[in-house]
Amino acid sequence: MEQTLFVINPNSTQAVTDAFDAALEPLRVAGGPRIQCLTLAEGPAGVQTQMDVESVTLPLARRVRELDAEHGAAAAGYVIACFSDPGLHAVREVTAKPVLGISECGMLTALTLGQRVGVIAILRQSLPRHGRLFGAAGLSGRVAAELPLDLAVVELSDVARTRERLLQVGRRLRDEHLADVLVLGCAGMANYRGWLQAELGVPVVEPTQAAAAMAIGRIQLNWHGA
Repeated sequence: MEQTLFVINPNSTQAVTDAFDAALEPLRVAGGPRIQCLTLAEGPAGVQTQMDVESVTLPLARRVRELDAEHGAAAAGYVIACFSDPGLHAVREVTAKPVLGISECGMLTALTLGQRVGVIAILRQSLPRHGRLFGAAGLSGRVAAELPLDLAVVELSDVARTRERLLQVGRRLRDEHLADVLVLGCAGMANYRGWLQAELGVPVVEPTQAAAAMAIGRIQLNWHGA
């Protein structure tokens, strides 16, 4: 039986789903689960506020219930591809399969690559929300700084502008805040990871890749847990 890892974009912007779908290509390997990327049609264009986070929690839980019912044991796990980890614990309550959030996984991966973690957010209003997540996870002491691009989710498809802002913010995190590893704080930045890492010379974590890699490990090793 072929197993499938479902990676769900909680916002309704297909370009974001397409970006991380392409970024996950190296993880599509023989013997591993199929990776299927989905867009939550009823989600906002971008999950950018706490209200956006709360608004997608129940739709995500319903979607996972539907996928479990449709695919049964073939549905091997789920990744919630938004850096706010919306609905993570609610979704874990509706399925026995592994459910991973990209913020949690991205940050944990970064801890294995450096001592001082710099996070690149999309908007200034994301910072308190992310800060609460880092604090709840006990990671605040390892976060050198988080700085915003000041670009909305739908603006990340503007390649020239996004690259300019990523380079500016990444250099500040590296040079002013002494971050030795960076985390992209939005799934919509997935296209830019390799380029930014080459430009800055420090590891750059794309959190959807990090979460999918962890999920595949859990599936292959038959590890259970939250």
